[in-house]
Amino acid sequence: MDVSRSQLPRDGFKRGGGWSVITGWMRATFSRKGKRLWQTLNHKSACLSCAWGTGGQNGGFRDELGEPFQRCIKSVEAIRSELQPAVPRSVFNRHSLVELQQLDSSSCDRLGRLDRPLIKREGCDFYEPIQWNEAYNILTAVFKSSTPERLASYSSGRSSNEAAYLLQLLMRARGSNNLADCSDLCHAPSSVGLTRVFGSGTSNVSLQSLRQADGVVLVGSNAPANHPRLMNELIRLRDRGGTVVVINPVLEGGLLKFGSPAFPIRSLLMGSEIASLFLQPIPGSDTAVFLGFQKAWLESGAIACEFVKSHSDGWEGLRQQLISTSWVSITQCCGLSREELEYTAARLANCRSVVFAWAMGITHHSNGTTNVQAIANSAVLSGNVGRPGAGTMPIRGHSNVQGFGSMGVSVRLREPMRLALESLLQRPLSRTPGFHARDLIEAADRGEVDALLCLGGNLFGANPDSTQAQRALGRVDTIAYLATKPNLGHFHGLAARQTLLLPVLNRFETPHRTTVESGNNWVRFNEPGSTHLKRADLMSEVGFLAELAYRIFGDDPIHWRRLQDASYVRELIAKTVPGYEKMTDIDSTKTEFQVSGRVFSVPHFSTTNGRAQLSQTPLPKLSLPDVSHFGGLAKGERGFVLNLITARSHGQHNTVVYKSADWYRGMPHRQTLLISPDDLECFDFDPHELVTVQGEAGSLHRIELIPGPIRQGCGLMFFPEANVLMRGVSDQSCGTPAFKRVPVLVRSRRSAGKLD
Repeated sequence: MDVSRSQLPRDGFKRGGGWSVITGWMRATFSRKGKRLWQTLNHKSACLSCAWGTGGQNGGFRDELGEPFQRCIKSVEAIRSELQPAVPRSVFNRHSLVELQQLDSSSCDRLGRLDRPLIKREGCDFYEPIQWNEAYNILTAVFKSSTPERLASYSSGRSSNEAAYLLQLLMRARGSNNLADCSDLCHAPSSVGLTRVFGSGTSNVSLQSLRQADGVVLVGSNAPANHPRLMNELIRLRDRGGTVVVINPVLEGGLLKFGSPAFPIRSLLMGSEIASLFLQPIPGSDTAVFLGFQKAWLESGAIACEFVKSHSDGWEGLRQQLISTSWVSITQCCGLSREELEYTAARLANCRSVVFAWAMGITHHSNGTTNVQAIANSAVLSGNVGRPGAGTMPIRGHSNVQGFGSMGVSVRLREPMRLALESLLQRPLSRTPGFHARDLIEAADRGEVDALLCLGGNLFGANPDSTQAQRALGRVDTIAYLATKPNLGHFHGLAARQTLLLPVLNRFETPHRTTVESGNNWVRFNEPGSTHLKRADLMSEVGFLAELAYRIFGDDPIHWRRLQDASYVRELIAKTVPGYEKMTDIDSTKTEFQVSGRVFSVPHFSTTNGRAQLSQTPLPKLSLPDVSHFGGLAKGERGFVLNLITARSHGQHNTVVYKSADWYRGMPHRQTLLISPDDLECFDFDPHELVTVQGEAGSLHRIELIPGPIRQGCGLMFFPEANVLMRGVSDQSCGTPAFKRVPVLVRSRRSAGKLD
């Protein structure tokens, strides 16, 4: 079967980027906040949005290679949101939490900026003002009185490396390893899987190296919406004759064609071709897809045998799996034909240098870690790792989510950093295993957590099974949320006795310099700034954490209050964080750097023996329950079961929704289900019919069916609204939930209504 790019559909697809991006920039520029927006865009600080990274000492619009025009509309949306005025006093004075819980994510965000500390006390249905000193006293008391195992933190990649380092230092000094992080809910399988194979859990490809590739495999990513500037690199690759293989159950229009403002003549007007090949497998079957590539290479003699023998272990066991696994079992698992897999494998074998890139379409499965290992195995077997232009590249979400892991905010602390921290703290660290994000919710639900300190993020909104998440957080005695704006978690994730909502400065407002780390291991140095909010009572995260630590520990064993000086924090980072030795000079030289030991320009890896560690990757057992699993259908009802993919919309960043509609997918509002027209016809449902979607944990009603280019047997709904449907089924290797393969029942009566 020929699956060449020329056969990909054209009609009926909205291409990504283009004039809609230009009009978005124009609206933002000519808005009341336009002047401040452009000042912020040009500020020497890293972009607030995705981890692809731009800004820092090169200027707000330049990446690490000095390339100009490296801001996207996602960055504009994030900055505009931070430039909102303060939340009106009437919001918290006049509206109870019962009322505030009726808001959706977008409405929460549009309330404005938090500008004073607040507390919700037991028995009260309102947030009320509180002084910072009382907030410190409350947290100091609970951190001192609780046992370490009952203390926990949660964090997002919004904050700086310095704040992340202080958070983990505070928690570990108190004896707790319960350092849950948003990465637990997204790319933890990438960290675990890549570490197993290469000894390092991050991208081993730099931006410069990517520009030397002539092939990219992009799996489970909607980069046009979530990482728009990556599209510039794919456009460049296609322009130099390269191949882009896209693997995704959803045929995203922006991955067919994308109009980039960075190339106004050759791309913006007409759009640039992106995908050379587009495969639509069954969700969760990616291991089977890559086993198919490997089997095709083995049978055609395309395995890089000398490379594999010289630079890896475990090849014989993997070879036996490829021989014994039949083509029938592979194709039945992934839903692609043998011809499609062999053709794609041959195209990749003809490339000189291939980068394998993926996002949460790979990791959001119960076998996410296995998926990642299957990709890493493919890189090794094809000889596409350990040299320029080749390697593995997880595409991370939040701007500093990788930096948090580097700083030790993880339940998997690396041994060199453990030893360095023990030397700094002059005591052994606890060996009690910590809670990752899912473990934290489960432990809280059992009543095993007394205090939770949240540095950004939305733990409630980011978790599956929203009912359980709300119940679990309601069993924690004290929760403190450090945030710049309200989100759903502040109104639904309420503690049993006291909930603190503490306003902090964002990245471009902080009065001291900070650093962040991109998904490609580049450390950016952010200049100080100031806030537009007048008479606001805000705190820097570094200042808050250092003061809290001082009140808990005094000066034992380090000068905690001295850590309010971010440059001193960087001194400690340079001494204790592997790969960050160059942080020592960054204050004096302002020279940004690449974290050492992660980008492999030669095939010597970070494993014990320097060799890649191959292993077998079993095919997943994928099956859907029948209607009876959901209690059956009532008389007069019709329904069918499908695999639900939960995803972000175009106008969304993590759990924050900026725009309700996703016009690229043809989904006009959040209460929609994207579904194959073939499924509508097969099960006798109508386009735009209103249905109930029932999951294993809950149901959503009056959901509009939207026909679209998604694989038959699958549906797509928006995160976080669809979280209420799913149980917390997770990858046992790391705890990441299976957001991309959720069994649901679509049900309706014959008289179901339709939206006008």
